[in-house]
Amino acid sequence: MSKREKIQIPIEEINQQKEIINRIRQRNDFDIQRTGEKKRAVVVTYGCQQNENDSERLRGMLRDMGYEFTEEKEEADLIIYNTCAVRENAELKVFGNVGALKHLKAKKPHMLIGLCGCMMQQEHVVKQIKKKYKHVDMVFGTHTLYRFPEVLDKAMNEAYTVIDILNTDGYIVEDIPIHREGSTKAWVSIMYGCNNFCSYCIVPYVRGRERSRNPQDIVSEIKQLVSEGYKEITLLGQNVNSYGKDLEKPMDFADLLKTVNEIDGIQRIRFMTSHPKDISDKLIQTMSECKNVCEQLHLPFQAGSNRVLHLMNRKYTKEKYLEIINKVKNAIPDIALTSDVIVGFPGETNEDFEDTLEVVRQVEFDSLFTFIYSPRKGTPAEKMKDVISMEEKQANFQKLLDMQNKISLKKNQQYLGKIVEVLVEGYSKTNAEILTGRTRTGKIVNFPGDDSMIGKLINIKIDNVQTWSLSGQVVKENF
Repeated sequence: MSKREKIQIPIEEINQQKEIINRIRQRNDFDIQRTGEKKRAVVVTYGCQQNENDSERLRGMLRDMGYEFTEEKEEADLIIYNTCAVRENAELKVFGNVGALKHLKAKKPHMLIGLCGCMMQQEHVVKQIKKKYKHVDMVFGTHTLYRFPEVLDKAMNEAYTVIDILNTDGYIVEDIPIHREGSTKAWVSIMYGCNNFCSYCIVPYVRGRERSRNPQDIVSEIKQLVSEGYKEITLLGQNVNSYGKDLEKPMDFADLLKTVNEIDGIQRIRFMTSHPKDISDKLIQTMSECKNVCEQLHLPFQAGSNRVLHLMNRKYTKEKYLEIINKVKNAIPDIALTSDVIVGFPGETNEDFEDTLEVVRQVEFDSLFTFIYSPRKGTPAEKMKDVISMEEKQANFQKLLDMQNKISLKKNQQYLGKIVEVLVEGYSKTNAEILTGRTRTGKIVNFPGDDSMIGKLINIKIDNVQTWSLSGQVVKENF
């Protein structure tokens, strides 16, 4: 997106949304006084960290409207599904869960149901909702999230489904309230949208073109988070390596990373996601020089075959990717590497898949996010033809998992007996007596401890290793 194409939202429109927030708050406060019952909301999020970040803004607006949050749909006055369009399974889950709410809506007709996010930017999805899910009260897209107060206000007063979808290359709206559920780690979006148009990906169509936040706004948000006690910040973007290309004053992602690293009090910085075609030597050098930038890099390669990469419109080769990885390993010897891999892309042969295995074998990733290709309506890959069967795809997928599991265990075994710094996030979801946190390299570490450790950086000696996590004991020198 060029500088001239950036859309600015008038301040009057932002102020209007704030006024509506206050009006709904007054209405909710009156109802609470009248009935003695609190207003409760459920926000369910599907998909990536960007969706999670959007949900934090939804919760921020709802909090300011006087809502409390619950995980129990039966006690909610408002249920919102923030949807993902990247894979078919996520879409099917949404439709299944929304369909199941029909009976609850019949019992609680005052309850409002809303759908938002990437799925809603697809015309065929909205048509399906209007036809089959008439109990849904509101539908709004990624570009109108800031207008949620207005949408909710209409849904409270109208009998029809309120729909607010805007087809645009996108824009940036600052000053939306945020409610973060944790107090240790925070996501900060530095840019929105994507210009890459990988042939399998729906993101540019539902999130718009790349647009970068002003660095001053990013720094201000992070300074506020640090003042509130947050220890770790993850910078978010569909392709963070493209940051700054649309700014009036030149600043690339490496420059931004340096600026954030210099913020007083910040202790850990991560970022995702990076595109291999845009990662620069300058960024690799900056990562190695900035003491608060964690030794971890998520760099999706998707496929190891140059022919398949060309079909995917990824704009790099297997050789180029491996060259980048070697530069990263040389600059940051202790780096933990993770990646995304698609198995069974249309046109991929078993021989092509062997090239993918070769990349995994050479790089030795700490972990992989692996997927069998899922066609997305409206993308070029949707019309491409398969040359191998689903059974072959599943067999290849299992082969990849088996190889990566061995590598992940091997990488984790290197931690046995070592003392590592862990940012304690809270109690384990599977064991209420065990604390959990992550190393600078992103490894999950479980250990016995107490409430006083949550939110702190604690040294742990690793005494047990598994494929996906490490376990250990608190080093007494912490205290």
